[in-house]
Amino acid sequence: MLAAIGGLNVGDMIFQLIFFIVFIAIVVMIIALPFQFNKKNKRLKNIEEKLDKLLSEKENN
Repeated sequence: MLAAIGGLNVGDMIFQLIFFIVFIAIVVMIIALPFQFNKKNKRLKNIEEKLDKLLSEKENN
């Protein structure tokens, strides 16, 4: 057995590493999603304000 280290196989270690990376990615996405939604809402609000301003300027002229 070339790939055994103290009773752990290299395959087991690779599986654990992949599972850990997936777990960390899920946690990061859960934390990042609210920030992205907030940023998107701010951007949409700015676009709406600019559009309202342009429409009011057009009506006044």
